[in-house]
Amino acid sequence: MMLTHVCRIVLGHQFKPFVLRKAPDYLPDLDVPGLGVYVHVPFCKSLCPFCPYYKTQYDESVHAGYCDALLREMQIVAERAFPQRRAITSVYFGGGSPALLAGDLARIRKSMDGHFKLAGHAGIELHPRDVVSDTPTMLSDAGFDMVSIGVQSFSPRLLGALGRSDESPSAALSAFAGGRFQAVDVDLIFGIPGQREQDLRSDFLTAAEGGATQISTYPFIDFSFASNRHKPLGWRRKKGLLACLLKTADEAGFVRSSVWTFGKRGSPQYSSITRDNFLGFGPSAVSLGKDALKVNVFSVDAYVETVRKGFVPTALRMDMRARARGLYWLFWSCYNGAVSERVYGELFGRSLGGDFGGALFVGTTLGWVRRTDDGWSLTERGSYLFHLVEQAYTHQYIDKTWRCSMETPWPERIRLY
Repeated sequence: MMLTHVCRIVLGHQFKPFVLRKAPDYLPDLDVPGLGVYVHVPFCKSLCPFCPYYKTQYDESVHAGYCDALLREMQIVAERAFPQRRAITSVYFGGGSPALLAGDLARIRKSMDGHFKLAGHAGIELHPRDVVSDTPTMLSDAGFDMVSIGVQSFSPRLLGALGRSDESPSAALSAFAGGRFQAVDVDLIFGIPGQREQDLRSDFLTAAEGGATQISTYPFIDFSFASNRHKPLGWRRKKGLLACLLKTADEAGFVRSSVWTFGKRGSPQYSSITRDNFLGFGPSAVSLGKDALKVNVFSVDAYVETVRKGFVPTALRMDMRARARGLYWLFWSCYNGAVSERVYGELFGRSLGGDFGGALFVGTTLGWVRRTDDGWSLTERGSYLFHLVEQAYTHQYIDKTWRCSMETPWPERIRLY
């Protein structure tokens, strides 16, 4: 908690904690550049105990109502915020397991195309269990050109430690061989109880040999509301595993494209979270506009009911002063490993050096960042430091927001740190 306090005061120039407040029917100012769209599909056949995202057991009787509400939410937002078809940089479907909406994905994408003009990639997250022989064709026909498969590990022993069983992750990956998709990302977890360096190395190489163009490796984080039977490995063990990842990725011809992501040279980067601005649809989806962030209600029933009444299903909003908004961008740019002066200026109309020059000077002096032609990039030491910082913020900010929102769909107020 001390770290988040210090960063908020020193970097954000904000002495009071950030606060999310109840804000039904609210939309932030979306007259912003670089807008991406996220769609949350909260359904899963079974609920993985380690997964922190809002999800619920798949119920066929709820399926149709959710899809109709999703299309209605898009229509409501488009009518209010965009006088004409809005240009967007990317589309990303996450969950949950969006593949459970297989028969509706083409219809949803077609409806989206009526409101948005996509200039970039369309990606979708997949649970290995829900990948069948015709899944690649179905996704390609629906307009997706990137996929991310939540493998977590190819080891039955380690999957068991995570509470997963009866899966065939290798078969799911092989279904996407053949180059039809511009990016095939495989998600792995490190820090699983009982995981050794050779286990992680084997998982990485199996993904690479199976056709992955990108491998995302996330630390096992034990959220307060998760039902994990086992706790993650300690930070020293995680540090050793992270070092193993760096060495293995280099040997396999993968380069680091973010703090926890490695991609093949020349392949487009798949990312679900790093957008300059974004608009979220579905329960629990988050949107980030010019000077505020908003969170949709964490309940399928409340979401469907609210949208049917013609309201935006916003539960919470957090107003952000100019510096806090810039700091949010800086945080996620550091996650990507590079900070662009040009992009910062285009987004905020201010100088990156003018706003955060002191912090960048300290980071350069301590060897955390180095100067580049267009800004700064994280060094290996800086990337490891950010790996620790990001986990601290996850525990202090995301954990509390999601836990409170799951306990009460319409919270009056959530005071962060």
